[in-house]
Amino acid sequence: MSFKPLSLAGLLGLSAGVLAFGQPALAAQMFNRIASFPVAENLEEGAAPDSVTSAEIITASDDGNTLIYSDSPHGGIGFIDITDPAAPQAGGFMAMQGEPTSVSALHGVALVGVNTSESYTSPGGELRAIDLADQQPIRSCQLGGQPDSVAISPDDGWAAIAIENERDEDANDGRIPQMPAGYLMIFPLEQGVPDCDNGRKVALTGLAEIAPSDPEPEFVDINDDNRIAVTLQENNHVVIVDAASGRVVSDFSAGTVDLAGIDTAEDGRLAFDERLQGIKREPDAVHWLDTERLVTANEGDYEGGSRGFTIFNADGSVAHESGAAFEHAVAAAGHYPEGRSDAKGVEPEGLEVGTYDGQRYIFVLSERGSVVGVYRDTGEAPELVQLLPSGIGPEGAVAIPGRQLLATSNEEDLGADGGPRSHVMLYQRAEGNAAYPEITAALDADGKPITGWGALSALAGDPEDADRLYAVNDSAYANAPTIYTIDKASQPARITSASVVTRDGEPATGLDLEGIAPDGAGGFWLANEGNAEKEIPHALLHVDSQGAIQAQVPLPESVLERQTRYGAEGIVRIDGKLWVALQRPWQGDPENTAMLLAYDPATQQWGGVRYPLDKPQGDGWVGLSDLAAKDDALYLIERDNQVGEAANIKQVTRVAFDQLQPAELGGELPTVRKDVVLDLIPLLRGTGGYVLEKVEGLTFDAAGQAYVVTDNDGVDDASGETRFFPVEIGRQVAAGAGN
Repeated sequence: MSFKPLSLAGLLGLSAGVLAFGQPALAAQMFNRIASFPVAENLEEGAAPDSVTSAEIITASDDGNTLIYSDSPHGGIGFIDITDPAAPQAGGFMAMQGEPTSVSALHGVALVGVNTSESYTSPGGELRAIDLADQQPIRSCQLGGQPDSVAISPDDGWAAIAIENERDEDANDGRIPQMPAGYLMIFPLEQGVPDCDNGRKVALTGLAEIAPSDPEPEFVDINDDNRIAVTLQENNHVVIVDAASGRVVSDFSAGTVDLAGIDTAEDGRLAFDERLQGIKREPDAVHWLDTERLVTANEGDYEGGSRGFTIFNADGSVAHESGAAFEHAVAAAGHYPEGRSDAKGVEPEGLEVGTYDGQRYIFVLSERGSVVGVYRDTGEAPELVQLLPSGIGPEGAVAIPGRQLLATSNEEDLGADGGPRSHVMLYQRAEGNAAYPEITAALDADGKPITGWGALSALAGDPEDADRLYAVNDSAYANAPTIYTIDKASQPARITSASVVTRDGEPATGLDLEGIAPDGAGGFWLANEGNAEKEIPHALLHVDSQGAIQAQVPLPESVLERQTRYGAEGIVRIDGKLWVALQRPWQGDPENTAMLLAYDPATQQWGGVRYPLDKPQGDGWVGLSDLAAKDDALYLIERDNQVGEAANIKQVTRVAFDQLQPAELGGELPTVRKDVVLDLIPLLRGTGGYVLEKVEGLTFDAAGQAYVVTDNDGVDDASGETRFFPVEIGRQVAAGAGN
């Protein structure tokens, strides 16, 4: 009996170790992330540490011990030593005196396409051969135009380069034709080194129905018959060329797709109930699956983008169309980029194909969702095996089957804005269950997620059901503030229902929910973080079980007169009273302190204490993100606003109830004593990724088990990754300040 990969429903709701009909499965072979490498660690000596870097296209050496990636903004290629794949090491950086656009490697030689264009109308480029042993140039071939993708044939005999001569998006509204036209270059290889004198230029004009005079080749791949597949993305076309003769064997339109159950509006909410008709696929990456089938990632460009991938037969007929299924899987895992709903959704851009122990896999990279879909190639409809978390903007991937590895290159570097740097991520295939996702949405009868979700900003346990938790989203979805019910007994945990918070029967737009607490009568108290500039109130909301607002309680005027936008970040109910954590100091507060406010709904009286925050280490700030109660103490998440290697403070602290003696607001407030009881940073690194910034939810279930969740920022300038996991909170590990 062999392992049968899961359907989307199985992926999101069943254990990977059990098949249908109750039959035990053989141990599943799954990919799990084991390491991340920030490519800024590969900067050459003397480079500014904050230099913008990127990992775009990636390849591997013959032995699989070295990764090579193109870094366009920094103008070179980087090397990563993965002899120990769980501990990748910087392997050096080589400047290219131009813009590297793609890289492929064989026989100890890296072939790098380098853009040397003077302008859009005067393009130029070179194919450079680099010796991997000493990182020195061997040969350079003139290309005559701006290169994009580079591929090497399976028999090592040929290199193909897509010469895109990309369009100027500011000219003629970015429409084509824009001269000069692109084309294909083919070079014979000898031990990985191109024969520049015998290169062949293959014209691709006159083939596509769209702008036939201006083909823009985007991506190339070569099969075992030395047939080169070339995507003309803007032209919505695919061309197949014989490598030896340079003859165009066939060509076909990539066609259109009708999509149902998608979100087409960038409107601050997730609603997968709309349709689009006749959407051009406009494929980006292409890979042969065998000599008769090829797969394309249909990212789209200026007139299309069908949000999925397509398997074509070599004659151009469609063998499989993913439609909206890939996007549904991404949305169910919380990775859907709502800000791209009116454009191209999850934007599948990159692809990789690899055969591991006789099983061929298709890896589909969502550029905007920052997630990788792993599909088993069945020869018919591919089966979704799992989703892998990635860095921001996965552009390239390389399969290394001989070492049971996969690597992705993630191009976005947000370091200048205090965000994550560009990363290369490593995954290993081994027996066991998929570690990710840790929380998903349940599916409806049509296979769609019952709700889109993201930006989980708080947690609360059900007072009676130990398997049930609640969460809310924040202003990332300001037009659909939502309460989520989570079944944590499922593996992974499953969002089973969602209730939009309403006012007078309509969605209560313009909220920024950051805290939730059951009210003891079936409803909830919600903490709303205000922003005076956007007319969002600092307030507590009392809602019924369906999310309808019953009352709104503003924070007291004596506090509001000193307000900033960093307000309520958590709420908990203790003996009928509510405790609310403000994230950071407000005007006039002592440095490195935050207020904990107490509110009694019965008397409508307020009070407060001060909480001593750790001092920031380096740049940024430290504040509170949530609070929960157990036994005789209050537990809080205290964190800095740093990410990755810059993160220092992500911790759970404890304040004994006897410290919570609220004083009247407007006067001196007592400062409580805190103890640090759990450092979260090792746990946040535990899945091989970088440390996420926003640890925002903490609660105890009815049985006393603690849980933590991170806020994925609604996949906006973030990887979309959500961590949701139990934690053991024991005795203090460090004493804090206070009385």
